[in-house]
Amino acid sequence: MIIPRLNLYLLVITTVTGLLSSPSKSLRFELESGHTKCIAEDIKSNSMTVGKYSIVNPHDSQPLPESHKLTVRVTSSYGNSYHYSERVESGQFAFTAAEAGDYMACFWAVDHKPNATLTVDFDWKSGVAAKDWSNVAKKGSVDVMEMELKKLYDTVISIQEEMNYLREREDEMQDLNRSTNVKMAWLSFLSISVCLSVAGLQVWHLKTFFQKKKLI
Repeated sequence: MIIPRLNLYLLVITTVTGLLSSPSKSLRFELESGHTKCIAEDIKSNSMTVGKYSIVNPHDSQPLPESHKLTVRVTSSYGNSYHYSERVESGQFAFTAAEAGDYMACFWAVDHKPNATLTVDFDWKSGVAAKDWSNVAKKGSVDVMEMELKKLYDTVISIQEEMNYLREREDEMQDLNRSTNVKMAWLSFLSISVCLSVAGLQVWHLKTFFQKKKLI
C-alpha cells in the first residue's frame, strides 16, 4: 500500500505544479508595415520576466528582406521603459519588475512600400516560468526529483505572493468603495437638500403671488 500512495502523492504534486504554474505567453501574430501591436502582461513587483521575439522567415532558404524589421519597446504602466530595440529581426529582454501592474510590449513594423505582412513569434514568461531550470540543475548538481521539488517550492511561494498581492488589491478596492459610498451619500444628501429648498421656495413664491392677487 505504500508504493501506490507514493505514486498517488507524486501524481498530485505533478498535477498541482502544472495547474498552478506561473503565467506564460507564447503566441504568433501578423503585423503589417507601418502598424503597431501591443501585448500586455500583469506582473507582480520584484518578479522576474523574460521575453523573446523573432520575425518568421517566409523563405527559409533566403535571408529576411529589408522590409521585415521591427521596433520593440517594453514599458510599465507608469511609463518607465525596460527594453527598446530599433529595426531588428529578433531580440530578447529580461528584467525584474520594480513596480506591480500591466507591462506593455509594443511591436512596430517599419514603413515599407509596397506593404508587407510580418509574422512574429513572441514568447513572454514571468515568475517561476521565467527561471531557467536547466541551468539551476547544472549549477546545483541536483537530480530530477530535487529539481521538481524546487519547482514546486517556487510555485508555492509564487502563489503565496500572488494571494498577498490580491489581498492588497482587494483592500484597495474596498477602501475605494467605502470612499465612493461616502461621497455618494453626501451627494444624495446635498441633492435632497437642494430639491427641498427649491420646493420650499416655489411654495413660498406661489403663496406670496396668491396673497397679492387676494386669491387666498
